Amino acid sequence: MQRRLKILTWHTHGSYLYYLTQAPHDFYVLSKPDRPPGYGGRCGHMPWGDNVIDLPVSAAKDAQFDCILFQDDDQFLKDQHVYLSEAQRRLPRIYLEHDPPREHPTDMRHPVDDPSVLLVHVTPFNALMWDNGRTPTRVVEHGVIVPGDVAYRGELARGLVVINNIRQRGRRLGGDLFSLARDSVPLDLVGMGAQEAGGIGEIQHAQLPAFAAQYRFFFNPIRYTSLGLAVIEAMMIGMPIVALATTEMATVIDDGVSGYVNTDLSILISRMRKLLDDPAHAAKLGENARRHAMERFGIERFVRDWESVFREVTQL
Repeated sequence: MQRRLKILTWHTHGSYLYYLTQAPHDFYVLSKPDRPPGYGGRCGHMPWGDNVIDLPVSAAKDAQFDCILFQDDDQFLKDQHVYLSEAQRRLPRIYLEHDPPREHPTDMRHPVDDPSVLLVHVTPFNALMWDNGRTPTRVVEHGVIVPGDVAYRGELARGLVVINNIRQRGRRLGGDLFSLARDSVPLDLVGMGAQEAGGIGEIQHAQLPAFAAQYRFFFNPIRYTSLGLAVIEAMMIGMPIVALATTEMATVIDDGVSGYVNTDLSILISRMRKLLDDPAHAAKLGENARRHAMERFGIERFVRDWESVFREVTQL
């Protein structure tokens, strides 16, 4: 039985941090007084466990940890030299990379180039596309939790899109594709900044599965980013997914079995119409999506994989 570890990290992605902290360890999350992005500590509307401990940056050097878990470039390149002691910087270190390379899809070198750090990617696609240099890598695929009393109903003959700040993030997040598709099929957008794009607005993470369950299908117009937790959460409740066959999505959705994937928007629009016209077909695909998500993205597997990573780096 692995002993309980003290892990220092940052509040980079709230929902991912919530799932990560299902592991049976204590997570010290750095915070600043005004809670700016990345330094929120234990904040927000997530139902944090007692193992999530708010740690002001001013107190970090005096705390005891077993390993450091970085989650973005500034944390690794700057923060550890500002907020951590020299001894703390010699602790076992993990860099959790949430995204595929941005500047170039195949030739971008990862900013961590250190054989003493373990670089963890969240999808095999991301690991494939980054030039990881000398840094050893592992892949820990996502794991999610959805309320046990929420199940797909699909009575609302509309599709749901879940993307934050879609207008500002443009083509990469498929803002143009969402607009084109919405001209042909009824789609609702939720997420931060959704109202600016004619959407509904933000739905809190805990309420999103129940809100989504009424929609006939989930549409993901994103061209290039990491596999979104919202997609997996939708699958977990039994929603069929319609998405671009790009990045890891091409391996997650079995076309015609758990949803539809294609790189031709016109074909995806025709598939959305089919789902709107045939609720029984949508429910069948959604059930297949649920079974696949339970097998591939269950929280128990996710926790086991992280336990293996923590054991590897700490040798404890």
